[in-house]
Amino acid sequence: MRQAEVTRNTNETQITVKINLDGTGQSKLSTGIGFFDHMLDQIARHGLIDLDIQAKGDLHIDGHHTVEDVGITLGQAFAKAVGDKKGIRRYGHAYVPLDEALSRVVVDFSGRPGLVMHVPFKAGMIGEFDSQLAFEFFQGFVNHALVTLHIDNLRGENAHHQAETVFKAFARALRAALELDPRSAGVIPSTKGSL
Repeated sequence: MRQAEVTRNTNETQITVKINLDGTGQSKLSTGIGFFDHMLDQIARHGLIDLDIQAKGDLHIDGHHTVEDVGITLGQAFAKAVGDKKGIRRYGHAYVPLDEALSRVVVDFSGRPGLVMHVPFKAGMIGEFDSQLAFEFFQGFVNHALVTLHIDNLRGENAHHQAETVFKAFARALRAALELDPRSAGVIPSTKGSL
């Protein structure tokens, strides 16, 4: 069972993440930031990952600590759930459109954290979500899931659409990379023999 539960408590946030990588896309989300919950729901639904995220943070300051720390905790949960990576496809990519917006995400469960993100958001705020925090979320995730992640918004005029295509493409890239390949059952997808 590729499942994990991780709790992370700091002076700024208290977060618990439960995931099932082989789920059906069910989600239970409470971060206190409505648009962020909407984006996390895209990860669950389009990644077919059961996701339960309960977060309490210092939102009276702003959403930065909460969003970044959810990324960190989610990354830790992914690393724990995927284990030694035997039999996974390792690489995944997806293009996702939404009206005028189009984004591409490519992921490698390489064991090496790296983020390249080019998303020229057309607005600073999406509801109560600061669009700059998307980068902080993904940076926290890659640092702790130990993945290489490339995110490109190829076009878009509406910031909500831009963000949604990014999170949906991220989910579908995860789904492709984490799929178990029956042709390489029990094999770690690396010439090194470990990831």
